[in-house]
Amino acid sequence: MAALTGESLDDAVGGMTVPVTVVDLADSSVRDLNRALHSPDAARTTAWRVLNPRGAHSVACGLAEELAVDVEGHVGYYCAGMNQRATVTVHGNAGTGVAENMMSGAVRVHGNASQSAGATAHGGLLVVDGDAAARCGISMKGVDIVVGGNVGHMSAFMGQAGRLVVCGDTGDALGDSLYEARIYVKGTVKSLGADCVEKEMRDEHVTELAELLKAAERDEDPAGFRRYGSARRLYHFKVDNSTAY
Repeated sequence: MAALTGESLDDAVGGMTVPVTVVDLADSSVRDLNRALHSPDAARTTAWRVLNPRGAHSVACGLAEELAVDVEGHVGYYCAGMNQRATVTVHGNAGTGVAENMMSGAVRVHGNASQSAGATAHGGLLVVDGDAAARCGISMKGVDIVVGGNVGHMSAFMGQAGRLVVCGDTGDALGDSLYEARIYVKGTVKSLGADCVEKEMRDEHVTELAELLKAAERDEDPAGFRRYGSARRLYHFKVDNSTAY
């Protein structure tokens, strides 16, 4: 694998410099990159820069160590999927399923994300600075997702746990077949999905939302959001609700 080492990067906390491993995907394969990130030696250099991703798929997947990976450009599908402890930052747009099945850690997209962002994710924080397409947070199981722009239709579909924050507008069928995930929206909701209803925005929800916005480095006023959740009518089959299934 062709990799350059010995560069320095300003540490965001202490102002100190740390060594960086630079991998250029113009010269190396994604398989080589992921193998290096999973190697026992990966944690010795906690900062990584990935150059020329050019829409490559499955970049920086399944990372189990506390690494900081900066991807300088657009990525394809399933970037940072199955992330556990790493912080992965995409300086561009991301394709389908970014941070899919993430367990912990953080993933940030400084652009737009395609459909199914954060799908089935169990934990951690996903931030999309731009827009996210359809089914953002589909079957989310504990992840926190903050979208700076709009989300597409059926976002948080079958959301089981976690929080979805939308600083823009939503498409059709928001929260369709929702379980216990919480949804906060600042803009316009085009329509709500089956069993999703608007709920009271109490003080504890304003506090919770403020913490999420701070973690995502957003400056929106949490008081300007509305909260949505499950009406809990679809938990058990009832013939009176048969048309909603």
